[in-house]
Formats: sequence, C-alpha cells, structure tokens
Amino acid sequence: MEIQNKIQSLREELNLHNYNYYVLDMPTISDYDFDIKLKELQGLEEQYPEFFDANSPTQRVGGAITKNFETVPHKTRMYSLDNSYSKEDLLDWEKRLQKNLGDVALEYVCELKYDGASISITYENGKLKRAVTRGDGFQGDDVTNNIKTIRSIPLQLKGDYPDSFEIRGEIILPLEGFAKMNQELIEIGETPYSNPRNTASGSLKLQDSAEVAKRPLDCLLYTFLGNDVRFATHFESLEKARSFGFKAPKETKLVKDMQGIFDFIDYWDVHRHDLPYETDGVVIKVNDLHLQEELGFTSKSPRWAIAYKFKAEQVSTKLDAISYQVGRTGAITPVANLQPVQLAGTIVKRASLHNADQIEKLDIRVGDTVFVEKGGEIIPKIIGVDFTQRSLDLLPTVYITNCPECQTALVRKEGEAQHYCPNFYGCPPQIIGRIQHYISRKAMDIEGLGGETVALLFNNGLIQNYADLYELTIDQVIPLERMAQKSAENLINGIEKSKQIPFESVLFALGIRYVGETVAKKLARHYKSIDNLAKATLMDLILVDEIGERIAQSVVDFFENAENQLLIQRLKEYGVQLEMAQQKENASDKFAGKTFVVSGVFSVYSRDELKNAIEDNGGKVGSSISAKTNYVIAGENMGPAKLEKAVKLNVPIISENDFIQMLES
Repeated sequence: MEIQNKIQSLREELNLHNYNYYVLDMPTISDYDFDIKLKELQGLEEQYPEFFDANSPTQRVGGAITKNFETVPHKTRMYSLDNSYSKEDLLDWEKRLQKNLGDVALEYVCELKYDGASISITYENGKLKRAVTRGDGFQGDDVTNNIKTIRSIPLQLKGDYPDSFEIRGEIILPLEGFAKMNQELIEIGETPYSNPRNTASGSLKLQDSAEVAKRPLDCLLYTFLGNDVRFATHFESLEKARSFGFKAPKETKLVKDMQGIFDFIDYWDVHRHDLPYETDGVVIKVNDLHLQEELGFTSKSPRWAIAYKFKAEQVSTKLDAISYQVGRTGAITPVANLQPVQLAGTIVKRASLHNADQIEKLDIRVGDTVFVEKGGEIIPKIIGVDFTQRSLDLLPTVYITNCPECQTALVRKEGEAQHYCPNFYGCPPQIIGRIQHYISRKAMDIEGLGGETVALLFNNGLIQNYADLYELTIDQVIPLERMAQKSAENLINGIEKSKQIPFESVLFALGIRYVGETVAKKLARHYKSIDNLAKATLMDLILVDEIGERIAQSVVDFFENAENQLLIQRLKEYGVQLEMAQQKENASDKFAGKTFVVSGVFSVYSRDELKNAIEDNGGKVGSSISAKTNYVIAGENMGPAKLEKAVKLNVPIISENDFIQMLES
C-alpha cells in the first residue's frame, strides 16, 4: 500500500508540474528536478507493474507503434465554419441572427482562429480516454497514443469535472519550435517542412509516438460537448475548462455587441504577429448556449458562429542585411533591410524585427528568403522564413553587443525584451530623440520646429540638449538647409512661446523614463513645482497614488544626475514654467470621490477636454481600470484590454453622451 501511495503521489506531483509549465507557463521546479522525479516514477512502475496506469506522466515519452489508425465516428459532427472577409459580412450575420431569434440581447465570444489540426478528445471519470482527428467531420482517426505525448493536454483532470464529455480544439506547432525543427533538417541535408499547420497535422499520423513526443506540439482547447455538461454560456465553459487543467486560450474575450467584435478584430489584426503561433482570423460565437441550440446548423456550418479572415497580403523577398536603430530611451530595434518588393500598394525595403527574441524565434539569417506582411496594413513585418530556400552556408544571426552609434556595450535588464544603450547622455540618436520628444505636440508643442530640423540643429553643432534651444538666434538657423528668413523667425518665435506651456506639460517634455503624459500630470499636481519634485525621496514618490517603484526610482535617478540638474537650472533662467499656475476653482464637486477612466475616440469633446471636465468637477482621472474605478467613459475604438478589464470587474461603461448628461444634471 505504501508503494502504491508513493507512485500515486509522484504522478499527481508530476501532473501538477506539467500543468504549471505547459499550460500556465509558470514552472515551479527546474527541468533537472522534474527529470529526477520522473525517473524515480519510471523505476517504481517498472518494479511494480501491477500499478500500471495508461495515463501516467511516464507515458508522455511515447513508444507505442500504431500501424493502422482506427477510423472512429464522431458522436457529434465536427462542422466547418462559414467565412467572412469584411465587417459588413459580420453585420449581415448579426441581422440573420436577429431574424432567427427576434428581439433578444446578444453577447458574443471572440476567439483567435488557430492555424493547426482540429482534434476531439474524450474524457471519462477525469481521465483521457480517446483522441480523434476531424477527418471529414463525420468520422476521424484515433490518434490517442500520439496525443498523450503533448504536455499541455491533461491526462488526469482536476476540480469538479463532468463524468463524461468531449472537448475540442486545435493542435498547433509554435513558430519557434517549427524553426528549430527545420534547421535540424537543413543541417543533415533533409528537405525542411513547408509550414507549421501541415507539420502539426502530419505529426498526429506518425506511427511511432516516441517521434511525436520529440516535436514541440501544443494544444488549445475551446469547445465542450456532452450530456453531462451543464453551462449557461460558452464563455463560462472556457473558464471551467481552465479550472479542470485545460489550456483554453487566454486571448478569448467576451463582448457585448458588434463594436466589441470590431475592436477585437482590429487589435489582433495588428498584434497577431506577436503570438508564438500562427493565426489567420477570428472566430465569433453567440455566447448563450441556449440560443446556440435554438439557432442550430445549416448543412455545413453552425448558424451561431462565423469566422472572420484577416486581409493580410503576404510576399516573399530576400533579407539583405540587419541594421539596428537607437531610440530616445536607448532602446535598440533591429531592422530588416530587404530586396525591394511590392506589398499592399507600396514598395517595401525595410521591416521591423522587434527584438532579439523575435529573431531567435523565427531563426532569421541574412540571405534568407523571408515572408513579409503588413500588420494592420500599415507596418511591414517579417512573419516567417522560407526554409526551403535556405542555403547551407547561412550563419545564425548574432545580436549586436555594442551600440551601432556610440559603440557602448549594450545592456538587457531581466524581464525586458529589448536591449538598451546605457550611454544616455552621449549617444547622438538618444540626444536627438529626447529633443524631438521635448518639442512634440503633447509636450512643449513648439511651432515651426520639426524632428528633421532638430537633427539638423544637432548635426550642425547648434544644440546639444533641449535647454540649448532657448539660446538659438535667427542668424544661426537661417543657413540651415531649407531654412529661409520667415521660417527662421517662426522657429525662434515658437521656442519663445513655449515658455508659456504649463508645468505638467514641461514635466512630460523632460523625457524622464516611464513618466508619460498622465504620470507627469499626476506628479505636477501633487508636488506643484520642479523643486518639490526634485527633493522627493523614493518612498515619498511611491506613496503618491498610482506611482509604482519603477517610476519612482526613475524620477529619483533623473534628479540625482548632475547634467539634469544643470538643465533644470537653465530652463528656470530662460523662463520655462516649472511650477503650477494658480489652480482655478472647481466648477463643482459633483464628481468628488469618483474615479473615471477615459478610453477611445470621442465626437463632442477631445480626450483631454473630458479629463479636464472630470478634474474641474472634483473627480479623478485614472490611467488604468481597477476595482477603485467608478466609471469608464468609452468612445470609438476603446482599447480591448480596458474593455475586458472593465467587464471583468463590473465597472459601469458609459458613453460620451451619458457623461455629458451627468455633467449637466
């Protein structure tokens, strides 16, 4: 009995570690310690075969040989989805729903459409019993032995799971694993795989499950089926799936209307290339499962769901070189220099590579043929490598170790994706970037002075920092390229007028790292002057509402620097506003004790005007949604993350008109 308990205890512990690592991405044990425990379990199972369990963690390594995959009928047909290619198509779909259902309020669940191989997995009494491919929708192949090798698929469930059910999802191959597999093939002279989707699908039909176990497959699950399953909504079923141990995609979102769907689509049309796997669209489902039943199916597809396909034109071209740009904070951005190619109506020569992790994930090498898309039809991005075109002599990309502009050794802080040049006060692009930030519209808003002119002034030795702007003369700037008498006068007048810009905007203009527009306003209103802020200790700053340790430390570091102290002193002498003007009386105190978050684009007021109206009437403007938020004022294109959090925390979401009525009441 003692041995059996020891074996069961090890199985439960290893299942938990698998879940933490492959589902939550939060390992609590080292790989070495995991392997030691797994070997201990293997030894005990070999010594005591009477305690064999087909769902033991030791079975994930594979070894079973399947010569012929049994064809199994699906209890419930696996339908395909209708596709849509425009927002007008989605509006038409909603009209059909309303025609079928009458005047009912609809909620929708938005999911990313994963590009992999569909799978249906049956569980009984919490144990994985059978896994079947989609096949023709009516029947598929039993691939249970191969599925058990995928670490993110639980062999034993936890929690209050139903006695018997099916769960369906997608077997995918993450991009990083796909790139690694292909490079190994290239190195031994074999033909690389064409794309992750086909490779994932083909992996499920390998005869030796030990070979499947070597492949970094993943599984994202998103549909429950079964007579014993009792959920009111689809979204609730996904939350329960996570509690049972399944990897249900965290990107999934519950929305209240078609605008919520559009927001989700717009966000992921841009950010999908940041994901570790391929996705080619969005799946929208009616959330209420009773309404799903009422809507039913056509001969091919469910009426209650539809797929929206992203419109991403993709081309291939050759990567000639990788260069590196330095931003005003010192952040390094790698840039792909491409052989010119026509894409979405423009000639593309350069594309962002984001950071070192992205380069490593895609295994991009100079000389490769790469696939290029325009994220959101705006910014060109490299989304993959055509491994079939790779020459054997191409060398792996080694990320630079020194700044390309000033040769200072780069640093990368723990937890951050980007490398930085720490030569903050001596690196030319950083200096130019800070001055460009200082003159920008939301900062000092200097008319007649643009980013290119700032670079000209710096490169001609006329300025070395933003304080130098206030010593410029018309005679000095007239000789500059494309500069005439009138434009020179406008530039100098614009600099002079900037001395009237209020303190909160000046504080933002200084370019203190992590101090954005909202934080600058908060600090300005709390401390009232630059002198008070400069004297604040780390703890003083942390005690200011919504100022965390990272921001506080950055502020302290800024004012401890001798060069910055000199800059501040010079700005004072030139007459720049470094303390708050006399505060006007609140229009009322009707919003006293209330916190608002403003998100989106508005038709009557600008965002700044809305924020001012809140503060003028005694309210507080929050930068992020929390349990302390009383209202979210939502305009067009409200940020999906804010919407999700507001819904999750049950924060009232009001329109611009709702707010105006509150203001006038």
